[in-house]
Amino acid sequence: MDIRGIDHIELFVGDARQAAFYFDRAVGFQLRGQGGPETGLADQRSLLLCQADIRMLLTTGLTAEHPASRYVRRHGDGVAVVALEVDDAAGAYAELVRRGAAGVTPPTTFTGADAEVVTAEVGGFGDVLHRLVSRRGDPGEFLPGAVEMTPPDGGGGKLLAEIDHLAVCVPPGQLDETVGHYRDVFGFAEIFAEHVEVAGQAMNSTVVQSPSGRVTLVLLEPDRSHRVGQLDAFLDQHAGAGVQHLGLRTDDIVTAVAALADRGVRFAGTPASYYDALEARVGPVDAPLERLRELGVLVDRDHGGQLLQIFTESVHVRRTLFLELIERRGARTFGSGNIRALYEAKERELAATGATPAVAAATSQEVRT
Repeated sequence: MDIRGIDHIELFVGDARQAAFYFDRAVGFQLRGQGGPETGLADQRSLLLCQADIRMLLTTGLTAEHPASRYVRRHGDGVAVVALEVDDAAGAYAELVRRGAAGVTPPTTFTGADAEVVTAEVGGFGDVLHRLVSRRGDPGEFLPGAVEMTPPDGGGGKLLAEIDHLAVCVPPGQLDETVGHYRDVFGFAEIFAEHVEVAGQAMNSTVVQSPSGRVTLVLLEPDRSHRVGQLDAFLDQHAGAGVQHLGLRTDDIVTAVAALADRGVRFAGTPASYYDALEARVGPVDAPLERLRELGVLVDRDHGGQLLQIFTESVHVRRTLFLELIERRGARTFGSGNIRALYEAKERELAATGATPAVAAATSQEVRT
């Protein structure tokens, strides 16, 4: 079973057209296909958005009992399917079920004049499924006969390159079980693990990755022996495990953040004092420090090099799913050093204004974990 990469992700949303408007106008995706009852997708409306190697399907249920409608009622808008590119979807489905995966949708074939696509679905984490996808023929076709493709309009651009990782939040006590599931069933390897404590909050994190290196899940679990924090808030608002954020890789984060901000994307704020000790912490940065400060871009370092990252504010009513932009300059990890650095910078900023410890503790929850 060869999991080559992420074929696409599917978001179940309350209004696919409204969600597509945001991702098109603000984040630079292009509408490249659509399907619904007229194309054989019963009781749903789906819009396919693309940017570079990222394919995102937005689906809204048209009846109360459609899976997308049920998902949105429970979780709100969010990632419901992480589709995995494989050589043989039917064979991969059989093997995964043999290893213990929950079979959800048996192999289905979509055939067009120039392409054939086979899909099958198994359980992943929480209510999120993995769709196995194998393709033959025209790579420009998505689901022949079900999603009608439209030509690119020449806009959008390529500010973002690919899906770098998905950050998945699971309830306390489920991290080890989830890691074992991806190790034993999907053949992923554990490549990084850590325990992070900051501001009285704590979390455990384990990163699992496919043998190809092209599918990476950052699995997060709140540590309830400490006070509740942002992961607990996500689990409450999302009603269980789910994708907390999508990490989208860019080749030029400064250009991408500036362009997206001009289009109306709102990013999480970074205290100005964070940059006072930045180069002492990570070494010289090959980017204008004042420009990073202006945009709020974070920098971290590991044994491989540096990474630059920033998080958007969530646009969803439950304040759950958000995006991360990340530029890798040799770094292989995910910026955990920024959690403590951001907190300490906020503490310095509050101390300079004479804020009380109680205020500082409340404000520290702005730091994303």
